[in-house]
Amino acid sequence: MLVLSRKTNETIIIGDNIELRILEVKGDTVRIGIEAPKSVDIMRGELVQSISETNAEAITVELDVFNQLMNTD
Repeated sequence: MLVLSRKTNETIIIGDNIELRILEVKGDTVRIGIEAPKSVDIMRGELVQSISETNAEAITVELDVFNQLMNTD
């Protein structure tokens, strides 16, 4: 993991076409602007984690229902 220190209005460039800009720092909160091509998906990490957990839970429920159906005479 690369760790960088940045101040307001400073940027980080990723590859040839993604730019992160520090917009504001207030206490524990940092506002970041991201410029990237529309083809690049950008999501908050905690949202991705939540979706993954929900999908895993849904699969478990579906398997339980399937198993119940298979054991019904």
